[in-house]
Amino acid sequence: MFTILLALAAQSPSTKLPPAQALPPPTVDQQAVLAPINAAFAAFETGDSAAMLRYVVPEGRVTAVGKVPDGSDRVRLQSFTEFAARLKPGEGFKERITDPAIEIDGNIAMVWAPFTVEVGGKLETCGTDHFDLIRQNGEWKIMNVTFSSRTTGCGK
Repeated sequence: MFTILLALAAQSPSTKLPPAQALPPPTVDQQAVLAPINAAFAAFETGDSAAMLRYVVPEGRVTAVGKVPDGSDRVRLQSFTEFAARLKPGEGFKERITDPAIEIDGNIAMVWAPFTVEVGGKLETCGTDHFDLIRQNGEWKIMNVTFSSRTTGCGK
């Protein structure tokens, strides 16, 4: 059977994949999960730590994984409270995610998405964000965010 499939594939005039199907727009539930992420990004941009803490569980974690100059991976862990204390107004920090994969099960959700970070209008880093969210009293909050970070292959 496998030989027949290989023979048919070899006779095929094109080995191109079909065009990718665009992801559908987020549903209302998915938009609700994305809302605290987008609001936290807006707070990052203004350096407003108090605003950022409204969209997260303060005891939650920020975990960064990236390369250090010697080429090894570095893992940095901090609470959202510690992270918020480092925010400074006027730095020109802008983070954006694209094409988020969103999974929701009752009062928990997960968002996985590529991101870019610009500082002062200049592309600085990119990678993948992974958000864990919980719904408390009908409101979605970011429990944890884990992200990769690199300075190459960021596009633009």
